[in-house]
Amino acid sequence: MRIYLDHNATAPLRPEVHAALLDFLGPPANPSSAHREGARARAGLETARAEVASLVGGVPAEIVFTSGATEANNLALRGALAAAGPGAGLVTSAVEHASVLETARALAADGRPLTIVPVDAEGRVAARDVIAAIAPATRLVTLGLANGEVGAVAPVAEVAAALRGRGILLHTDAVQAAGRLLLDVSALGVDLLSLSAHKLGGPGGVGALWVRRGVRLRSELTGGPQERQLRAGTENVAAIVGFGVAARLARSEQLEAGARMSALVERLWMGLRARLPDVMRNGPAAPPRLPNTLNVSVPGCTGESLMVLLDLAGVAVSVGSACVAGAAEPSHVLRAMGRDSEAARAGLRLSLGPTTSTADVERVLDVLPELVAQVRRGAAA
Repeated sequence: MRIYLDHNATAPLRPEVHAALLDFLGPPANPSSAHREGARARAGLETARAEVASLVGGVPAEIVFTSGATEANNLALRGALAAAGPGAGLVTSAVEHASVLETARALAADGRPLTIVPVDAEGRVAARDVIAAIAPATRLVTLGLANGEVGAVAPVAEVAAALRGRGILLHTDAVQAAGRLLLDVSALGVDLLSLSAHKLGGPGGVGALWVRRGVRLRSELTGGPQERQLRAGTENVAAIVGFGVAARLARSEQLEAGARMSALVERLWMGLRARLPDVMRNGPAAPPRLPNTLNVSVPGCTGESLMVLLDLAGVAVSVGSACVAGAAEPSHVLRAMGRDSEAARAGLRLSLGPTTSTADVERVLDVLPELVAQVRRGAAA
């Protein structure tokens, strides 16, 4: 049986979500229609909206459904700056997901002032550095709550406290944090928060942007009045219903699942250290960090070579974000942490999920040292 340790790329579809999807895939489901079928679709849509809102401590009217977190991040960044007017700029960090960093760079190419704040050797961005980067033109700060490659957690609440009353919006990409860390938009103090269903065991192709009441965004997508006029087009009801189920399950299980995954990650790390004394951990050595994520480098081995051999051995892992894993360049996150190109290419990410077992971890500990030896023998030949 294969072992799946790539939950930060996507989580397996949960059986309860699959059942909910099937229930809405067959019947006609346009929630804007006034007949009985439309009413059923509308009811499913609004139930899901309430479930997703509960996951982050918000209210249903603040949830805007999108095609995924990439669209949610684009709506947050582009929508906020467009509403702020010409010359409005933004601040972000060097370890953001590509959907944030590339959008920020595209906005900068269009003349928006942009500052990218560096991180430390563990992938953490300091609140004081973010605050110091704010310029008179800054109208938006965007920070990923938790980094999906190395597990570092950003000081979002601390930054929010410093921004209060300054007329600057704060957006967080919470895709990797959802279901793994407790989310409360009031405690975080953010104005905008992005989510993705498939990281929670929901379907792909659906996400959401939580928008605090009173926050002005300009939609880039014109058309009908759906989703508070921020996302025109008929909603993907079946996928959204599945998102709602996944959000409800994640909220009910996250404390227990988080503690169990954290213990398994520690077991995995200690086991690797015992078997591979020169193994290096990429990311925070101590909390706060994602409870399910371990990124390591083994000298003399590329992450890609180990990933391929583990795949042949029945273990699925990755070398970083699935959105950029096919790129020729080494991980931008590891490079931002000060790793050189060789060290950045050595990164190997193992991300656990609610169904990961102790036996899964022990299997990885059994096979990985021999695979490392195999790669090293090949390099020495």
